[in-house]
Order: sequence, then structure tokens, then C-alpha cells
Amino acid sequence: MTTEVFAVGGPELSRRAVLGGAVAGLAVFVLPACSSKESTTTATSVPANAKEAFNELDAKIDKAMKDYAIPGVAVGVIADGEEYIKGYGVTNVDHPIPVDGDTLFRIGSTTKTFTGTTVMRLVDEGKVDLEAPIRQYLPDFAVADPEASATATVRQLLNHTSGWLGDDLQDFGRGDDAITKFVASMTRLPQKTPPGTVFAYNNAGLVVAGRIVEVVTGSVYEDAVQKMLLDPLELSHTHFFSDQIIGRNIAASHNVDDGKAVVDPGFWFFSRSCNPTGSLISSVRDQVRYARFHLGDGTTPTGDRLMSKDSLIAMRSNPGVGGTLQVELTGMGVSWMLRPSAENETIVQHGGTWAGQRSGFFMVPSRNFAMTVLTNSEGGGKLLNELFAEDWSLRRFAGISNLPATPQKLSTAELAPYEGAYATDDIDQSGTLGTVVINFRGKDGQLVGNMSDTPDGTYLPDEQTVPNFGLALYKTDYGLDLGPDLKPTGTRSNFVRGSDGNVAWFSNHGRLYRHLQ
Repeated sequence: MTTEVFAVGGPELSRRAVLGGAVAGLAVFVLPACSSKESTTTATSVPANAKEAFNELDAKIDKAMKDYAIPGVAVGVIADGEEYIKGYGVTNVDHPIPVDGDTLFRIGSTTKTFTGTTVMRLVDEGKVDLEAPIRQYLPDFAVADPEASATATVRQLLNHTSGWLGDDLQDFGRGDDAITKFVASMTRLPQKTPPGTVFAYNNAGLVVAGRIVEVVTGSVYEDAVQKMLLDPLELSHTHFFSDQIIGRNIAASHNVDDGKAVVDPGFWFFSRSCNPTGSLISSVRDQVRYARFHLGDGTTPTGDRLMSKDSLIAMRSNPGVGGTLQVELTGMGVSWMLRPSAENETIVQHGGTWAGQRSGFFMVPSRNFAMTVLTNSEGGGKLLNELFAEDWSLRRFAGISNLPATPQKLSTAELAPYEGAYATDDIDQSGTLGTVVINFRGKDGQLVGNMSDTPDGTYLPDEQTVPNFGLALYKTDYGLDLGPDLKPTGTRSNFVRGSDGNVAWFSNHGRLYRHLQ
């Protein structure tokens, strides 16, 4: 499982580097528009300054597709009052069909914002209180810690501060009771930190939020989201289940093997019990319409009131505890990552990672800007880093930039508190508990490390390993992620200190690794 995101196979740093590939594609679909409505105008209707930016975006995507083995990409941008929707490449290297604005991709963890928006509709209707304990809606709810079970709130589910083990991917079948069974199984989840005190990406918490939606509405989760959100927003290309998309233009999932994209059908499956966390399948056109709604006043495309504007603003306000999830965060609002900028503007962000399907989504409400990118390859992560973690898109389209981060060369004594082994746990689809261990040591003013999956939490001593990633600290406890070549990857991580002031955790892509020594 991942980031920022929803992923499998451990944090991003454990994935092998993606080599440059020969799979490329030509742009095959262009649709700019002057409003949220469909248009058949040509690209020449884009204002001159925006047109130049879109041309640069095309060039970046074309290059990334070749360099990172990405067969297909769909992009949507709202900027300068215009919409830009475009497809690149093909859906499937074995059976190539052009990608367009209606091609369907898995959007991964951006699904969490649909869950959060549905909960916020219930808040608007007076049926859910964000500050209420979970047990107000689910009286039998329990994790391993009795106090957390009794006191954790709905808001803490949605801002990822509930504190229990969150990487739980158990599969409870395809029945309507899948989410119910998942939540009932959470009694074994250990508590890492007290509720409300530390940010840690928590997929299990979003399943609980989905169960609250079921109980309050009296419907299964998917039907509730369909009725309360997808239908009113006319998101006709957005679905939870594969049998709903037969006959559509679907982007196949690709692995990267020896620098080339290879279709892997096994990547597509998603457990229904985890649907509130990441199962939606959507098009870039629908994602742009969804962005329009969140940038708007709470009305639907037909002008009907769906939510109050205050509720939309509340979703991107009142952040919980800060940290990192690929980027540096002020904290989480109601299912939205809230990211600071050097200009003191709030960037509202999410994204999704599932095997062979990588996507990004962010907005700057004060600049009426949004971007969404969908890809069909494991190599898509590197393109997303360039567009969503680094500065280019923000500077080019919204006129803002990341907080500065100049790597520092620290002394041996300054690096010592961060050295040692760190471990985290996860639960796979079969219910098996596994452990991932990181070992850090100081070298040349930076931290270098190794990551391994170990059933018993053991790790190899430094002298038996070769570093495969690193961290360059740019301020106290915060660092730039380094790849196998020990060069910045464009993402960030941080350390969390305990009540005694010592380094207690390493947070990588939102996951907390406890400091073992």
C-alpha cells in the first residue's frame, strides 16, 4: 500500500527504479472549453499565455512517457477560466486504442475524497457530526486499544489522525456485507499513537467512514455515493465495479519490465471491503467536472444545490496535524491533503496509486486552478512527481511554488539521532501481518538506507547492505527523498519525535515506521 496515496507492495522507496522505455504515444484528443460544459472548440481558443503553458505540458508528458514506459496518459487542467482535456498514447500495448478524455482509469486514493465529500453531505444535512465519537454511529466499533475505540472521532478518520495501524487490505469478498466484515475485523489493529496527535495515512480509517455512510443512509456504501454524489454531479464515467464498465475504453494496468511497459491483468483486482479507500474507476473528463464542483459554490452542473459552499470550504480548512505525504503538508482537512506554498496559498491535493495505475489531483482554490492526471503504468509515479510534487505545474499555471527546501550537509553528531532501524506493519488481502524494516545510517552529511520485507522484523547490519535510497534533511526532522542514485526524487519525508524529545518515528509516504534503536 502507498502514499499519498493508496498503493500496494510497501512504500514508494521500496519499488525498483523505472528505466527509460521505448513506449511512446501521440496526443490523440484535445478539448479545451470556456466553461464546465462540453465543447467542440479547438485548441486555438486557449488564451496565448495558457496555450504556451499547455504546449510545455504536452512536451513534459510526451518525454515522460518515453522515459518512464507509460503507454497512456490523460490530463485535465482548469486554468485562466479554460478547461484543457487531452489524451496521449494508448490504453494497452497489446491491443492499442487511443486514450481520450473518456478513457477509464483507476483513480486510487482520490476515491477517499469522494468518501469524505459524501460524509460532508451528511454533515450538511445534520445527520453526522465530525466531532462525534465513531461509536455514536457504530456502537460496537473497536480496535485493539479500548480508549482509542471509545474516543476516536469521525474527523480523525478523515484527517488520518486516528492513530491505529492503517495499512489493512483484507478482502472480505464481493458481498454487500464486505465493509461490515472489514470493520468488525479491526479489533486486532494495534494503536501506534493517541488519536489526534500524529498524522499517519490510514486506509482502515476510511473504511470506517464508509461504514458510517452505510449506517446513516441505510444503503450500501457504493449506492449511497452513487445517489448522493456521482449522479447529481453527472459523473457518468465514474464507477466502483468492473462489470459497470464493460464496453467502455479502459486503460489496462502495466508493469515495467526491462524499461518496457507490459500488461499485467493481475494488477486490476480491488477488494470490495476497501472500496471507500480507493476503488473508483473514472475518466479525466469526470475528474475535471469533480474539480469544478469543489472549486465552485456547491451546486451541480444543472444549478441544483448539493452542498453549501461553507461545507466545501470546511473540507479544505481546519487541518489536523502536519507532516509529509510525498509533499510537505500543513495537515489534512476532510479527506483533502492541505499543502502550504511559499506564497501562503493553500494547495488542496490528493492522488492515487494502485498497481499499474498512478494518478494525481490538485487544486489551488484562490487561483481557480486544478489539474488531474491519470496514467496506466507503474512508471507513472515519476511523471506525477514531476507534475504534482515538484514546482513546475504550480508555477506555470497558478503562479505559486513549494516551500523552499535546500538540502543540508549535517555532521555525524547531527545525524546520529536519526540513525538506526525503523519498522512498520501491514495486513495483506489474506489477513497476513507483515513487517517492513528500514535501516538508516549517516554518510557524507546525509542519511542512506535500505528497506526490506521481513517476517520477523529483523534487518541486516549496515556492513552487509548497499544503500538503495536516502534522505537529505532540509530543516529539522524534514528531508528530501533520495533515490537509489542518492539524488532527489521530488518527494519529501519527515521524522516525528516522542514526548521525550527523541526521534520516535520515520514518516515515509504517510506511513509511520517506529524507531527500534
